[in-house]
Amino acid sequence: MHKSSRCRAILTGLFLSLWFSISAQAAYPDKPIKVIIGFPAGGPLDAHMRLLVEKLQSTLGQTVIVDYKAGAGGTVGAQFVAQSPADGYTLLLANTGTMVINPAVYTKTSYETLKEFQPIARTAQQPLALIVNKDVPAQTLKEFVAYAKANPGKLNYGSAGNGGISHLVPEMLKNETGIFMVHIPFKGSAPAFTDLIAGHVQFMAESVPQAANYAKLGKVRALAVTSAKRNPALPNTPTVIETGVANLEVVGFYGILAPKGTPLEVVNKLSQAFKETLDSPEIQKRMLEQGADPAYLNADQFTKFLAGEMPRWAKAVKQAGAKLD
Repeated sequence: MHKSSRCRAILTGLFLSLWFSISAQAAYPDKPIKVIIGFPAGGPLDAHMRLLVEKLQSTLGQTVIVDYKAGAGGTVGAQFVAQSPADGYTLLLANTGTMVINPAVYTKTSYETLKEFQPIARTAQQPLALIVNKDVPAQTLKEFVAYAKANPGKLNYGSAGNGGISHLVPEMLKNETGIFMVHIPFKGSAPAFTDLIAGHVQFMAESVPQAANYAKLGKVRALAVTSAKRNPALPNTPTVIETGVANLEVVGFYGILAPKGTPLEVVNKLSQAFKETLDSPEIQKRMLEQGADPAYLNADQFTKFLAGEMPRWAKAVKQAGAKLD
């Protein structure tokens, strides 16, 4: 084959490869998209995703499947997505714990968020509520602290798993107030709530939407919220700072991540789809009623946000002494 013929063949091959790549990306998505949640069904991440699914499917023109891979404070689900093809068809809906706390808490973390993942969109911010079993003889956070001090080692608190925000916030409260409670980790907030309602654990720090739902049903008692201002979903519940018990302000967040290396065109299409979903007045109304703020950030903004959050939470972990193997 002449040199000119070989050059034409190479150029043709490159052209076809580029054409197929562009065509594939232009057609995205052409099959169902799976969103992995690293916690059991029935928890706050599940409720959040279920709220978005219908509008998201309409925007993307494809089915969105929610799947659960629970374990190790969301780490199992995160690992699964990190190891999945970077094609935009396997995504991770993660919380504060999975994205920025776990790398600081676990001494042998199996992933680094910004090295293993491509941020797509931040979808919500929300504070936590400090809640107790309804039989605990405390109507306020101040009364609960006094009760805990009078019963050292007799109170348990549940969390959605080691290293998550629902583990770290009670540890921060313990450090602030000098109380002692035993940590009981669960594989997600849904089983933790079951044991809180049954009285097997007496205290939890959990996202406001989930906590408010159970509080309104009279199954738990909300003592305080961790935001700077009161939350519309629990308007009669004071902030932790209002109670005078501790200088504690914590706001968690949710976001969508894809495996590192996902094509930019796919990243932007997904990010825009989440923006359109979160811009829906009906979805905003329902999120705010539940106690969550539809605080969208695009892929670049979310990447910068995560980079700023990691050292802040690493400092909080160090102060709380919450290290795990």
